[in-house]
Amino acid sequence: MSEIAADTNRIVAFPQAVAASPVDENTASMIEVLQEQLRLAREGKLRSVAVVSVSSDGGAVGTQWSCTHGDITSLIGKLTVLTHDMMAARK
Repeated sequence: MSEIAADTNRIVAFPQAVAASPVDENTASMIEVLQEQLRLAREGKLRSVAVVSVSSDGGAVGTQWSCTHGDITSLIGKLTVLTHDMMAARK
């Protein structure tokens, strides 16, 4: 009986569950696009991926890519054009 009492002294309660946040259509759209790209990559249907990220306040634009050597020039050009288009649309 004393072993059971000792075991109950070691029980730690879990913190409260995180409340569900409201669904944000913009976030859901970004996640959907990323999931589609991951699916294509897993299936071997992609050889290069480029991502343009814009901060929530619109003040920062970042680019990242993973590509074969021959694709880098094309991807940089497309990212540059896309970045300029996004910045122009912001005004």
